[in-house]
Amino acid sequence: MASHTTPTGTEATDEELRGLVAQLTLEEKLSLVVGEDFWSLPEIPRIGLRKLRVSDGPVGVRGVTWDERDTSLLFPSPTALAAAWDPEVTRRAGFIMGAQTRDKDIHVLLAPTVNLHRSPLGGRHFECYSEDPLLTSRIATAFIEGVQSAGVGATIKHFVGNETEDDRMSYDSRIDERSLREVYLAPFEEAVRTGRVWLVMSAYNQVNGETMTENSRLVNGVLKDEWGFDGVVVSDWMAVRSTEAAAAGGTDVAMPGPTEVWGEPLLAAVREGRVAEAVIDDRVERVLRLAARVGVLGDRTPATTTTPDDAVATLRAIAARAMVLLGNDGTLPLDTSALSRVALIGPNALRLSAQGGGSAHVNPSHVVSIPEGLRAALGAGVELTLTEGAFTHRALADLSLDMATDPDDGEAGLRAEFLDADGNVLGSEHRLGSSLMFWPDNIPAGATVIRLRVNITPTITGTNILDVRGAGRFEVTIDGATRTIDMTAPEGTDAIEAIMRPEATRIEIEATAGTPVAVSVDFTQGSRFFMAALGLGWANPRLSEDAELDAAVEAARAADVAVVVVGTTDDIESEGFDRKDLALPGRSDELVRRVAAANPRTVVVVNAGSPVLMPWRDEVAAVVWAWLPGQEGGASLGDVLTGVVEPGGRLPTTYPAAAADVPVYSTERVDGGHDYAVRSSNIGYRAWALGEAAPAYPFGHGLGYTTWEYEGVAVKGDASGLTVEIAVANTGDRAGREVAQVYLETADGTLMGRQEPIRLVGFAAIDAPSGAKVTATVEIDARTLARWDERGAAWVTTPGTYRLRVGRSLGDLRLDADVTL
Repeated sequence: MASHTTPTGTEATDEELRGLVAQLTLEEKLSLVVGEDFWSLPEIPRIGLRKLRVSDGPVGVRGVTWDERDTSLLFPSPTALAAAWDPEVTRRAGFIMGAQTRDKDIHVLLAPTVNLHRSPLGGRHFECYSEDPLLTSRIATAFIEGVQSAGVGATIKHFVGNETEDDRMSYDSRIDERSLREVYLAPFEEAVRTGRVWLVMSAYNQVNGETMTENSRLVNGVLKDEWGFDGVVVSDWMAVRSTEAAAAGGTDVAMPGPTEVWGEPLLAAVREGRVAEAVIDDRVERVLRLAARVGVLGDRTPATTTTPDDAVATLRAIAARAMVLLGNDGTLPLDTSALSRVALIGPNALRLSAQGGGSAHVNPSHVVSIPEGLRAALGAGVELTLTEGAFTHRALADLSLDMATDPDDGEAGLRAEFLDADGNVLGSEHRLGSSLMFWPDNIPAGATVIRLRVNITPTITGTNILDVRGAGRFEVTIDGATRTIDMTAPEGTDAIEAIMRPEATRIEIEATAGTPVAVSVDFTQGSRFFMAALGLGWANPRLSEDAELDAAVEAARAADVAVVVVGTTDDIESEGFDRKDLALPGRSDELVRRVAAANPRTVVVVNAGSPVLMPWRDEVAAVVWAWLPGQEGGASLGDVLTGVVEPGGRLPTTYPAAAADVPVYSTERVDGGHDYAVRSSNIGYRAWALGEAAPAYPFGHGLGYTTWEYEGVAVKGDASGLTVEIAVANTGDRAGREVAQVYLETADGTLMGRQEPIRLVGFAAIDAPSGAKVTATVEIDARTLARWDERGAAWVTTPGTYRLRVGRSLGDLRLDADVTL
């Protein structure tokens, strides 16, 4: 196994850094505060500075291309990592991701995302950790420590108030100071003060009227001066939209480059005295400090960490530990010795959503499908039948390499070509996947057409279906017949939305099994490309929706157990747009209900990163929340369903029974923004506590396969810090995992002049064998006990008697203890 050491000797002194800055010309200084291209900062050999490369996270390091031939480990979604409620799990994940980042010769990982689950409709909900600032802080800080122990810079994002995706480039998050401090800034502050994070990414949006790339009060005043952040503030991509204001507002590096506002205009602004050269010097000093930390400055060398041999096994274990058993009548875990047939049903059973959409996307070498994982877990003695049951995916599955052939070389895959306006081929590639993404640096200069050519050999005779997707104009030729399809994105469409959720057009093809169909597609986006995404999908002849659902019911009726897998897709949960509702797509709910009526032993697996409504939850034998589980998802689910591993997860956010019950639901702008003060600092379970509706599943909920008794609690300490010791016993017949959670209440539900509902102040994950009694110790520091005093602009703890409440979840609190602070 590879070493897991913290890099030493890489820190540079302020004196050394300033000496290097003094050697640079103004032009060289300015080259270091804007990207050289989409993913890097330039080298300056004469001061020993080598090229510094960055790459997207947080479910894996993609590298500097979006290319299925350049594979990466695909981790469980951040919501899944948070569901483990265990910083050590996340620290290990961070280290492995950091090590692979090093293997790819990347120096900065653009992760973690710590914006909060303010509304369950938030498009990047799956990419963030939790609705609670404390849980988010602890999980994120451990991840950062893991990444940076591999000698890679972690980037906490998006600073700040970036909880929705619709109109994210322009909306204003209006947040009162106490809420800002206690909730939305809290994860960033802990990452800086405790995690010593090396980069912070500023958000697209405004906060209280100032865009975050220009928000001097928060970036210079709070982040850099008050918290002492000595790293780099990098803009979100294309978020810098001004010259002087962004330079003065605290932005250190504008990405990507070259950019119109920070090239020659910034040089002119410095020369004319509108931006002080000392401001640029500070920015460059920060960049050089980062370069030293990641080993690309002077005689420093990058960390020698490499991806550990147990990385894949670790991803499998993490995904299983994160899965949450929401309900169970005893059907789980499955006893494979008592089974002869299992019906595996559902759209997500056949097409696992291993990850969400957006810049977090990576290309794994292989994803363990649910049929693959369940067949291995059940063993050869159990028959596994497969039925889709409902058609819920907007786009068809990508072309299988078993049926797609490159016309030029005859190899499995397809041919991608770049043509200029005269039809000259500027570049040609053999590709293995049929969903293609091209960054500006990956498109040859002068290209106006991207052409895909492939021979598709159907496996079933009849009406097969081809889909073409992308934001642009297509000339599609099938066996010599050409048609035009215009799917140009409307004016004003978010570029990321157009790329991540492109339009799709389906074409029916009467085909014969074994006879190739020649397909050629010419894709254009006007006179030039900036970024481009296009794809081809395929489906064999299908039953009607009614017939498919009937077939699923019959399969369930003939089986000992039915496992129904429903969920979201990467064009429902994605960067670039918010969800429109919480319903499962298509006829998913009908499918679950009809299968459950046919077989009382129906286990529902929900494959989603964010909450969905589950109106059938009391009609089925068990519900497992599987998240977006990453590349080992099918294997992890097999482990959980058969009891090889206990589903050890706990919900990091509240799951509603009805959309109308959600305290903060809509993500639509009102008067140009989002008024956070409507709920003050109370979002998530704290907002639920102020209402009358009960959620479907409360914050912290999760059952497992054993039972636990909470036998006693002892508290020591005062306002300077508390130690809470919780006596817990595993009273079940198997080993298990528990998460002891500690909440704090005031005597009357108010504090400092406003409502103060219950809040999480600590937690501890424990593992214990059957019959064992253990003590879970939770340390609560002074800062966690304090609240922000707006008048005094300081953290204070109001003296008085408080109540600590201890239990398995917010809905299952077992012990109380009064404490005087």
